[in-house]
Amino acid sequence: MTSNRKLSLSLLEQQKPDWLAQLPEAFRTYCAGRELDEVECIVPDLAGMSRGKAMPLSKFSPAQSIYLPISIFYQTITGQDVQIDITNQWAERDVVLKPDMSTARAAPWAQQPRLQIIHDMLDHRAKPIRIAPRNLLRHMIKLYARQGWRPVVAPELEFYLVQPNLDPNEPIQPPVSRTGRQGTANQSYSMTAVDDYGPVIDTIYDYARDAGLAIDTLIQEDGAGQVEINLGHGDPVLLADQVFYFKRLIREAALKHGVFATFMAKPMRDQPGSAMHVHTSVVDIGSGKNIFSDKKGNSSKHFMHFIGGCQKYLPQAMPLMSPYVNSYRRFEIASNSSAPTNFSWGYDNRATGLRVPNAGPADRRLENRVVGVDSNPYLSIAAGLACGYLGMMKNLKPGRPAAGETDDNRYTIPTTLEQALTLFDHASDLQEVLGVDFCRVYSAVKREEARLYRREISPWEREHLLLNA
Repeated sequence: MTSNRKLSLSLLEQQKPDWLAQLPEAFRTYCAGRELDEVECIVPDLAGMSRGKAMPLSKFSPAQSIYLPISIFYQTITGQDVQIDITNQWAERDVVLKPDMSTARAAPWAQQPRLQIIHDMLDHRAKPIRIAPRNLLRHMIKLYARQGWRPVVAPELEFYLVQPNLDPNEPIQPPVSRTGRQGTANQSYSMTAVDDYGPVIDTIYDYARDAGLAIDTLIQEDGAGQVEINLGHGDPVLLADQVFYFKRLIREAALKHGVFATFMAKPMRDQPGSAMHVHTSVVDIGSGKNIFSDKKGNSSKHFMHFIGGCQKYLPQAMPLMSPYVNSYRRFEIASNSSAPTNFSWGYDNRATGLRVPNAGPADRRLENRVVGVDSNPYLSIAAGLACGYLGMMKNLKPGRPAAGETDDNRYTIPTTLEQALTLFDHASDLQEVLGVDFCRVYSAVKREEARLYRREISPWEREHLLLNA
């Protein structure tokens, strides 16, 4: 590493760049007394993964724009380009990246202190690029603001710690615990199970502290090696940023201890799937009061209409919440999964896709239990807000609340990605709210991913059809 790349924080402070004083305290504490290395200028792509550029710290300035080709949004999860009905698609015009300095965070897994900053994506007239996931979520927040509303969300992240899987043809296996035995399922809320993977959990906490990210609670979920991290409630973009950062942070913490962390919706056939439950409420900007409760503290018309919109439009928005062929394995009734199989709603009822938790009037909210943890947090949160927004704008009434388990077939979940995309492609109201251009690009990418999957021959086919068909 050359000396011009290793500028200490104290030297930069002597030079007094304006942006340095604005860095979060967590980063300054983490970096104190050590030389800084580089800045990662990143954006979330359609999958919710980091894309961008890294540069020496001495070369970075918040006032200086950098550029990426817009074609990063035209790729499948495999990295293959998708032909879309777009004029001059492969001219690969650049988009402008402007840093959002409020997102500056440490990358604690790096050998040298490193700064990562999420950037906004703009065109050359400084207008937001609507197909960028973070901009799409901001667009939804603006629609709420026009009505005098502010949405509030709280995500819950489920994920698995698993043995390193070096051969994709081999099944994924639960990790080996501190006892030397492979983890077992059905250990919900077990503190012993959490302790079994203590070194990984401790590193997650350490990395989160260094990055200035807060964990509300952490629990052991149903699956072997399955963990859930709950985040606090707040602004949707802020919470989506946190999910975006946490996914990378958790993967890196796991790798440090020789295991994988996976956010696949259904990584193992005989283990439960992983969700990202999203709790949503809406407050009045002027008064700060929860519009889901009326003056008497009861459920308001807004709340009922929000639920009605979710019941009608969430099936059409499924590709944004369950984006891969694997996502729909989570909803198989016989798949040892506690995932809901419907968009019914109920009070404190985990058999429904839409749950109203026990809470006082100020905290009344709806929990969307259908969202997969494999989704892009910006897109899945935006989709939920869009559905509820349409319900409130159109005064849609929900069905009757379910008492206990339900087999109501009026609110079923699509069973395949192709089925979900067909609903999505014909969802005119939803596409008008989200943006037709974004929906066209997203659908094209997802249909290509489905096509690529259909080309593959699975181990099940080789085992049962090779000599028997």
